[in-house]
Amino acid sequence: MPRKEIAKGSPQEWLAFAKSDLKLAKAGKVSGVLLSSLCFHAQQAAEKAIKAVLVLKRKEFPPTHNIKVLIDLLPGSAGFPEKSQQASLLTMYAVNTRYPGDLYHISQKDYAEALSLAGAVVRWATAQVRKAGTKNGLFS
Repeated sequence: MPRKEIAKGSPQEWLAFAKSDLKLAKAGKVSGVLLSSLCFHAQQAAEKAIKAVLVLKRKEFPPTHNIKVLIDLLPGSAGFPEKSQQASLLTMYAVNTRYPGDLYHISQKDYAEALSLAGAVVRWATAQVRKAGTKNGLFS
């Protein structure tokens, strides 16, 4: 059975990118891979997942990596879990830890927390997109 094309810029496409980033973040400590790089992908997963829901809700958003800004743009009906509000902590991994010279040390505990937060946001966004698709007959 041929796979359905994902429309460019659609919530499903944003979610596909979010899930890809989450898989990269889950790669774990591999020789030569910095924890900061893994945390960057966790941040990207959460950011793109939230943007998927914003696209779904037809809410415009600025070109930003600031997760708090994106969360604040979600309509109240989006039901963003209060526990996931801490995902805004991931914003520091968007830029601060990506380049040499930034001295922030990332521990295994920081990495585990980043994975947990990003995973929770991606699961929430997946449920939101699936729910809307089911309502509109896009999923069976």
